[in-house]
Amino acid sequence: METCSLCQEQTKKTHRGKPHQVLTKINELRVFTGTSPRGYEEQDYKCLTCDAKFTQSTSKNDLAWTLWQG
Repeated sequence: METCSLCQEQTKKTHRGKPHQVLTKINELRVFTGTSPRGYEEQDYKCLTCDAKFTQSTSKNDLAWTLWQG
C-alpha cells in the first residue's frame, strides 16, 4: 500500500515535529539512558489510514522520524 500524503509529510518533520492526527502509538516509549545529557527516547507509531509505521527519536544522531518499509 502507498503511504498517504500525511505520512509523506511526516518524514520531513524535525525532532520537534508532532505526529499527524491519524498516527497512533503502538508500543511503549523506549528510554535510553547515558551520561547526562546523552539520553534519548524512541516511540513507535502506526498510521490508521495507510498502515505506515514510524519511529520518532529524540537522538541527535538519528532521523527525527523514520518510516519503516517492508
